[in-house]
Amino acid sequence: MDKIIMKTPLVEMDGDEMTRILWAWIKEELIIPYVDLKTVYFDLGLQKREETKDAVTVEAAAAALEYGVSVKCATITPNAARVKEYDLSTMWKSPNGTIRAIMDGTVFRTPIIVSNIRPVVRNWNKPITIARHAYGDVYKNAEMRIDGPGKVELVFTDAGGESRSITVHEFEGPGVVQGMHNTDSSIESFARSCFTCALDMKQDLWFSSKDTISKTYDHRFKDIFARIYEDEYREAFGKAGITYFYTLIDDAVARVMKSEGGFIWACKNYDGDVMSDMISSAFGSLAMMTSVLISPDGKYEYEAAHGTVQRHYYRHLAGESTSTNSVATIFAWTGALRKRGELDQIPELAAFADRLEKAVTDTIESGTMTKDLAMITTDEHPDVVDSLGFIRAVRAKLDQEA
Repeated sequence: MDKIIMKTPLVEMDGDEMTRILWAWIKEELIIPYVDLKTVYFDLGLQKREETKDAVTVEAAAAALEYGVSVKCATITPNAARVKEYDLSTMWKSPNGTIRAIMDGTVFRTPIIVSNIRPVVRNWNKPITIARHAYGDVYKNAEMRIDGPGKVELVFTDAGGESRSITVHEFEGPGVVQGMHNTDSSIESFARSCFTCALDMKQDLWFSSKDTISKTYDHRFKDIFARIYEDEYREAFGKAGITYFYTLIDDAVARVMKSEGGFIWACKNYDGDVMSDMISSAFGSLAMMTSVLISPDGKYEYEAAHGTVQRHYYRHLAGESTSTNSVATIFAWTGALRKRGELDQIPELAAFADRLEKAVTDTIESGTMTKDLAMITTDEHPDVVDSLGFIRAVRAKLDQEA
């Protein structure tokens, strides 16, 4: 069978530990035999980030913007233990955080559905996509321990030196205080990314916050979403047959629990962090979640939602068999290949991505799966295979269904 010819390269960002091993196997077994793969390659492994003083991450993000579609392997975000383990000169920042900031993007995470792994919420018959704002709020807060009585004020001094202030709290004893911020430009990018994704997926978009309590901070999010929708997207949503609506975060949670799924739920940074973990856990696991970063001008970076699977990596290095779930990493590749096919008008490339995803779900639904899925499947006697065995089972299914 002739390989599918690509026109424009993908930006490929390699990663760390067990997911780096899976990355190479996926390319070798599931992509290169079928696609004349063209990529602009960046090694975002921790050693290369150390060697380049993290310049490689910035270069990869710039290339992602230039080429429009990228695919990223899971990477280590070092803590103190990792600094010692890898003899790092500093605790390098999260590559995901760096890339998100440069691309000004929003993270969209969607469960991968298979019939023999049922969601905990039984009425969820369709995936629920979480759109998480990836800037500001508690993640960029300033906080202080208060030792005793006194007054805390929030002070703004403009560029001309004029100041205004409000009292946060008059303490009668010890306590704590924090300040958070966001910017109109970041919220606008968040909104446009969400509306763009909704049109791309042809799904309704929900946005939730708590503007009844946070009458300035959260209300600003609500107002910006409403303005951009009315000015830029209402007509397109109408033509696509989809809707946008805003509701309070507590009302949204109640609605989500009673829904059948099949929509995009946009959340502020911390809300999105919590709700994406809830959705992934209820549907199965992070290893069964797609993740894509979308910039407001329609640039895409596909990745797995989970980490580098350190424990399995050290077992692999010791020559032991592992049963590591590669589904999310495979779907990162299929997402990128499909989008590249759509943008370059190569229908056979998009169709191949569809076939590969079907081969993955068909493999699991036939009873062949990794150990983590075997623990939660409705199948009574699943066929548990090792890491490479699962990838090869998917290839056999792909060839069988070709």
